[in-house]
Amino acid sequence: MKQLLNQIFSIPKYFFRLILPLVAIAFMSFLVVPSALATGVYDIPNLAADNSTWVVDQAEVISRLNEGKISSSFEDLAKQTGYETRIVTIRRLDYGETPETFAKALFAQWFPAEEAQANQTLLVIDTVTNGTAIITGDQVKSLLTDSIADSVASETLFAPLKDGNKYNQAFLDASDRLVAVLSGKPDPGPPQIVEKVQVESTFKKANEAEQNNAIAWVVGLLIAATVIPMATYYIYQVNQPSNNG
Repeated sequence: MKQLLNQIFSIPKYFFRLILPLVAIAFMSFLVVPSALATGVYDIPNLAADNSTWVVDQAEVISRLNEGKISSSFEDLAKQTGYETRIVTIRRLDYGETPETFAKALFAQWFPAEEAQANQTLLVIDTVTNGTAIITGDQVKSLLTDSIADSVASETLFAPLKDGNKYNQAFLDASDRLVAVLSGKPDPGPPQIVEKVQVESTFKKANEAEQNNAIAWVVGLLIAATVIPMATYYIYQVNQPSNNG
């Protein structure tokens, strides 16, 4: 009997000896996997020798067709004006990194010399948070001012993302605006956002009115169901002939 009890009480010890390593492995996987999926600056390949890389879509959110359109537009822009524009998408940033710090570091990695940076524009997005950043060289700023560049990243690029993460539309709109500005054409500005609040508000008010009417009817019927029998009983009692007559 004593031996049986010892075996029973020793089971939790063996159980914990077995489960603790598994828990430790799971915990380490939880810590390691996100960092493994994160992208650092040195995970981005260097530009091709002829600098013909215009889009680096590591997040895989741009279709091949649209990537080809954007690359063709940027290549034509570079041939006509000398201004080079590039887009980089990543899934997740390293811990402590922001889109701006990442973009600055990548800009410096791709173009170490100030002369090479002068005519460059780099647009970066982290698709986990949809955080964006844009870096421009000194010569570019004469056309693509800081305010326009910020508007491209925060408005032109971001507007389609608010409407269901439409990345292809976002990058097509951003590239069209960048090409127009850097070609010396008037800035088309950010897209016009059509508010749907009024329609939704009207529909909501109509539903609320119908619900309020239904509630009023239910309350009225409940009151009637309570008051009418009581009133009927009272009238009946009043009209009963007195037994003392």
